[in-house]
Amino acid sequence: MNQEDYASEVASEADPVSLEDPEATRRDAGEAESSRASRSWWDRNADEYQSDHGAFLGDDRFVWGPEGLDEAEAALLGPAASLRDKDILEIGAGAAQCSRWLAAQGARPVALDLSHRQLQHALRIGDDLPLVEADAGRLPFRAGSFDLACSAYGAVPFVADPVNVMREVHRVLRPGGRWVFSVTHPVRWAFPDEPGPEGLSVAASYFDRTAYVEQDEQGRAVYVEHHRTIGDRVRDVVAGGFRLLDLVEPEWPEWNSQEWGGWSPLRGNLIPGTAIFVCERD
Repeated sequence: MNQEDYASEVASEADPVSLEDPEATRRDAGEAESSRASRSWWDRNADEYQSDHGAFLGDDRFVWGPEGLDEAEAALLGPAASLRDKDILEIGAGAAQCSRWLAAQGARPVALDLSHRQLQHALRIGDDLPLVEADAGRLPFRAGSFDLACSAYGAVPFVADPVNVMREVHRVLRPGGRWVFSVTHPVRWAFPDEPGPEGLSVAASYFDRTAYVEQDEQGRAVYVEHHRTIGDRVRDVVAGGFRLLDLVEPEWPEWNSQEWGGWSPLRGNLIPGTAIFVCERD
């Protein structure tokens, strides 16, 4: 199937299967169950996600999270000029907006995502980027294939074994390679995921690492997100063979008036919403 035929499926394919309201719970969820749930959830919800957030994300911007921190300004991967001719892996790329920005800087990005449907949206937007459908815990690349790796809310929050992902990224990076990834700030897990005042009162233990799971009537997970404390994330980075260079907690900017799930100007001005880990391969 050529790119044009593949991209046209976005418009012609039947609507994703919808589920009745799933049950939200906290329970253990292993690697295989988490991966299956993430693949099916993103395949079902990619259209709605891109429709709701595509304007904010843009087609070729590199945004680290709902606050709107832009890589063009943050330069967490390095100065834009330094990205030219670099081989860069984007993990959890969605519609590959970040990879498109990297390509515009002269880099050679590869956009990887677990979701077939998300990659169809990448094809719909276009620009002939290399796209790979694969699990972040089993990267289909030779050792030392990339100079840099990045992930803006992709993969890391949804995997049961984040150390395995860190080790896989370490394997495919060249010595001295930088790995930068963003996740929901761990402190958010103690608060209800609500954008209004009800999201400002502690409702759960920050130290409860039990996964958040939405499951169907048969008890099968349809969505899984895993909680790690800040300390856990740092230890995961180190266990994966990286040095932590910086931990960035973006502040909510005055220009951003949007609500995105539990993110909002009200909460963003009081508690952090995103944590960005800037790491380097030893």
